[in-house]
Amino acid sequence: MEECGLYIGGKWIASGKGGLLESRSPVDGQLMARFETATASDVDLAVEAALRALPSWKKTPAPRRGELLLKAASLLRERKEAMASTISLEMGKILAEARGEVQEAVDFLEYVAGEGRRLLGHTVPSELPDKICMTLRQPVGVVGCITPWNFPVAVPVWKLGAALVSGNCVVFKPASLTPLCGVRLVEILEEAGIPPGVLNLVVGDSSEVGRALVEHPAIRGISFTGGVAAGEDVYQRAARRLKRVGLELGGEEPCHRPQGCGSGSGCARHSFWGLWHSRPKVHFHQQTHSSGGNM
Repeated sequence: MEECGLYIGGKWIASGKGGLLESRSPVDGQLMARFETATASDVDLAVEAALRALPSWKKTPAPRRGELLLKAASLLRERKEAMASTISLEMGKILAEARGEVQEAVDFLEYVAGEGRRLLGHTVPSELPDKICMTLRQPVGVVGCITPWNFPVAVPVWKLGAALVSGNCVVFKPASLTPLCGVRLVEILEEAGIPPGVLNLVVGDSSEVGRALVEHPAIRGISFTGGVAAGEDVYQRAARRLKRVGLELGGEEPCHRPQGCGSGSGCARHSFWGLWHSRPKVHFHQQTHSSGGNM
């Protein structure tokens, strides 16, 4: 059984006053790891480490930042089976889907690494003589990334990869149900060469750690994936502080099962996936089923 701390300033450290969080597999209830849980003070430490790292990281040429992410993609590809196993055991999805999620993360890291050579600005005509007008892309600064349990590797990679290649420093809070996946991802990024303080990880309850991230005055942007009610709270708290906010929230995508869709047909299988991959609403044709509605 593994003991995990917080990752702040390039070091794995114990929380100041936090407790312990246990990650148990939904498959058989086995204890996978224990985690130091962060407090608001630990979030302060993580933000301070990110602020110290920001001047050097933002000056690192974007193609070089992309090279580090490409190295991370290579490491993740090498450890695909181990990471898929961790996802399956900690989150509960079948191993085939877990492998697909890891591959998606590898693909995105390879893609976003190339963005290091495509952070293009613009030049525009000036109405004044001997003047040049141009735009340059600059990082937002220190940002917070809060991710869900259902895609514990792919969603963090989407957020972290885009933020890092753009020159931002990150404080990352994985879901409390899947912190070990977050730890494994940070270990790979660390091994790939992401400098100390550029990426920091804090584990803990959203009501304290998440709120501390959203309300911290030095956090310039928040990227959040989760439920609608939690997203509304994040948006309102961040908006009062004029932060940039990106939200990906739960939605309802009803699945329509047409007439003639038998139990052994492909559309029946799609109905099943619609039940589990969207909100649980499947509509049946009147001649196929006596009534449609929620399942």
